[in-house]
Order: sequence, then structure tokens, then C-alpha cells
Amino acid sequence: MMFPKKLLVYVLIFTAISACCLLEEKGDVRESTVRATSSTLLNTTGAIPENEGYMRARKEMVESQLEGRDIYDKRVLDAMASIPRHEFVPFSYRYMSYEDHPLPIGYGQTISQPYIIALMTQSLQLDDSVRVLEVGTGSGYQAAVLSELCNETYSVEIITELASRANKTLEELGYAVDVKNADGYFGWEEHAPYDAIIVTCAANHIPPPLVKQLKEGGRLVIPLGSIRYHQTLTLVKKTGDGVETEYITGVRFVPMTGEAMKRNT
Repeated sequence: MMFPKKLLVYVLIFTAISACCLLEEKGDVRESTVRATSSTLLNTTGAIPENEGYMRARKEMVESQLEGRDIYDKRVLDAMASIPRHEFVPFSYRYMSYEDHPLPIGYGQTISQPYIIALMTQSLQLDDSVRVLEVGTGSGYQAAVLSELCNETYSVEIITELASRANKTLEELGYAVDVKNADGYFGWEEHAPYDAIIVTCAANHIPPPLVKQLKEGGRLVIPLGSIRYHQTLTLVKKTGDGVETEYITGVRFVPMTGEAMKRNT
């Protein structure tokens, strides 16, 4: 009996992913294994459109979590409506990819709540001519959003495994981001100055190297305050006389490690 080609593809992918899920429960497989298995099947049998469930969830995320609050920047909304957030989430949490909260990505780190990502990005007032630096690549999702809005996007991640994984995901999905495995406290001086800097981890002070690498008139957004409890999402504007700060909202982020942690003690 002959099966239709598309039906056969779905059966093969379902079987492969089910097998990987069973192994994952035993700690024998990771997200990359599932992606590689599915990718091999797709490459040999023909591409399949993105899961409609993810598309509906992403549309609902934008409408209810972003537009339904105070995200009004159309470019930010369009970017987050198009980027497959689930591709940046570990396989076992993908069913929650578009929900209104952060998710673990391993190594004690998280992918931030969609609303906070949109709010931080909107606060930078980006256009397609700017150069931006992200401190804390994490999953790579925030970097993907930035790359859709800017001319040049650079991102620094202190955890080697996360830097490697994020870089791989960004490359596979076609987002133009340069990722560096280093301590983001010191920025990325080679490509400075930056029109905007976004810090996706909490610190109890603004790292001086980041202020130095920010252009005059540039904007920096960072969670400031206690690294163990809550912080204030703060917008920093660099002027000829120093910096001006503006309170945005209360947040809770994972702490910046490396040099920042040394200075916190």
C-alpha cells in the first residue's frame, strides 16, 4: 500500500521526535538531537511548513501580551510576530514558548518573558542604521529580535555552551548576529562605539566599560538593583555631561556573573 508523500513525512518526523522524547527523559538526548533528526528528514523528503499551532500562539502573544499592554513600536511588533521563538527554547519547554513568562534554557539561565523583551527593545528606539550590543546572549532570541531592527548586532555571552548553541541557532535561522564568548561586563570594544546597548542580566551598578563604549546620545537599558531579588529596569542616556537615568518598571533577572559578581561582593 502506498502512502501520500506528505503523510509519510509527518509519520517519520513524529516517530523520530517521539523516540527522542523517550531518550530525553533518561537524559540521553538534547534539543539539538531532535532538531538534527527532523532537519535530516526534511532535507531528504521535502520541506514542511511551520507548525500552525506555533503560528497561532505567536500571533496571540503579540496581540494580547504586547499590543494589549504598552508595546506600540510597529517594527518591534512585526519582528516578534515573525521570529520563531520556539526555536530558541529547549525541546521539553517548547509547548510553553509563547506563554507570558520566562523559561529555563539551562546553566541557570532563562529566556525572558516576551513582554520584557519587547519593552527593553522598544526603549532603545532603534532604527535600521544603528549598531547595537547585547550583553548576555542566552538563547539568542533577543539577539534575533535586535538583528531584525538594526544594521549591526553584536552579542556577548559568558557561558561557553550557551554562546555556542545560540550562535548555531542564529546561523541556522539566518539571523545576522556576531556572537562572542566573553565576559560582557567589558563589552566588545572592537566594534564600539554603539548606538544602543541592552543588558539582559542584573547588576547593582552600570558597568563603566559599557558607558564608555556607548555613543554620546546613545541609549542603554539594564536591570539595576539587588542581584538576588528584584531590580529596576533602567534606561541610561549618555550625554556630553555624563549619563541620565530613567525608571521603566520593576523586573527580576538572573544576575550578571564574571567581573560584575566580583564587584558585588
